[in-house]
Amino acid sequence: MARPGLNVLVVDDDADTRDGLTVLLESWGYCALAEPNGQAALQRCNQKLPHAVVSDLLMPGMTGLEFIEALHERVHQVAIIMLTGQATIETAVQAIKLGAYDYLPKPLEASKLRAVLEKGLKQVGFAREASVLRQKLESPLGSYGELIGKSPAMRQIYKRLSHIALTDSAVLVSGESGTGKELIARTLHELSPRHEGPFLTVDCAAITPTLFESELFGDEKESGCFEKADGGTLFLDEITLMPPEIQSRFLRALDEGEARRIGATAVAVRVVAATKHPPATSVKEGKLKQDLFYRLKTFHLALPPLRERGDDIVLLARYYLDSFGDKYQRPALPWASDFVPTLLAHTWPGNVRELRQTMERLARMAPGPNLSADAQQYVHTVLER
Repeated sequence: MARPGLNVLVVDDDADTRDGLTVLLESWGYCALAEPNGQAALQRCNQKLPHAVVSDLLMPGMTGLEFIEALHERVHQVAIIMLTGQATIETAVQAIKLGAYDYLPKPLEASKLRAVLEKGLKQVGFAREASVLRQKLESPLGSYGELIGKSPAMRQIYKRLSHIALTDSAVLVSGESGTGKELIARTLHELSPRHEGPFLTVDCAAITPTLFESELFGDEKESGCFEKADGGTLFLDEITLMPPEIQSRFLRALDEGEARRIGATAVAVRVVAATKHPPATSVKEGKLKQDLFYRLKTFHLALPPLRERGDDIVLLARYYLDSFGDKYQRPALPWASDFVPTLLAHTWPGNVRELRQTMERLARMAPGPNLSADAQQYVHTVLER
């Protein structure tokens, strides 16, 4: 089938490999371009970015990994497929972290390349749609969809979300209770090619250990959470509470890219796992299997506690206070001069969840005529009675 307008750049220092791939791609209907090294390929990409790149990993001068890194922020606009005869898990993980779409070993199987290339090009098309969505999500007031904040830490989270969402890789989200781990997972889902599929949340703390396997993977009679989330995203909260034997089966499902119950067809989901504990500490304590941790940490988002987000506290407080004021039909309460310093001085051990609850209480119970440190103390005093 002809694919007019779709350019695929081949980068390989071996002329025979380069020529063979060019002929193969053209036979599939692509417009094939070729360069012998990373430097030449980068120059061509700087002039006009191709839709896809098929590149060798080990080349003289600039390596394949260095080539991807040189493209840095533009990698989400092109499907990069790395080829090498010396494949290792470490280099594969590094290539994907840098922005590669996939990683294929040599000798290359043409059918696998074709399938990966077609899937990658579909994702490139979605990336352009997602770019428009990101522009709508981003706000000069410091919000990104339902995420609010413009601190350096949160801006880095937004940047990584945009890139990670376009992959199918599993994601690990860590952070203290109340930092917004589920909201991060939902945002990933909304930005991903799976956004039209289901988003299913599983609280591992709420599942009896003996029921974990059937709850996640189902049985002969009932479908499990993997099957219910087919085509979408499965969010597993508090992954460290999953029994070790179930973690092993969960790891196999991640490695195979699918899960299957007896008597049913295989399903494919995007998994986002979360924990309120430092993952490395959980590994040392035996609560998280080391091989599962390594599999999940390809994309690890560590959310900062609210106390480290500076003026984001003020942005969030204003947002929630206005929202709850509208909900309870109360006029806007101006802030007294001592209110903001009080907000910033508090350590917020419950993070965003605690701030949200505090603003709801103030919206309902603060006596007015304005919000001050005394007003906040008044609410806490009433609640403690």
